Amino acid sequence: MASNVKVMVVDDEPDTLELIQLVLESGGFKVIPASSGAEALKIIETVRPGLVLLDIMMPDMDGWEVFRKIKEKDSNIPIAILTAKSQNIDKLLGLHVLKADDYITKPFGKNELLNKIRVLTG
Repeated sequence: MASNVKVMVVDDEPDTLELIQLVLESGGFKVIPASSGAEALKIIETVRPGLVLLDIMMPDMDGWEVFRKIKEKDSNIPIAILTAKSQNIDKLLGLHVLKADDYITKPFGKNELLNKIRVLTG
């Protein structure tokens, strides 16, 4: 089931990007890595992921802006926020204002991440 689902992972930290890619690939997902918001938006022009895992704190363009731009292009792409920002105000903004499909805080467990991705990708 999961093997044909493409998950775009957007994170500016190479180690985090690699770790998430390994975890998701071990769960049977195809990973599309993007190390910046600009790169993610460029990739989305040609590839439609089944889910976007999006970091918030990135240097070139923050995740909130990337989130809005992805939704402008295709409002049906599910987006899960994946961030170290664990304060309630950030969760409220992500889940209730921007309508993210999930809000996952770092650090996270491998099984927790895989289970959430499976739920979000159906």
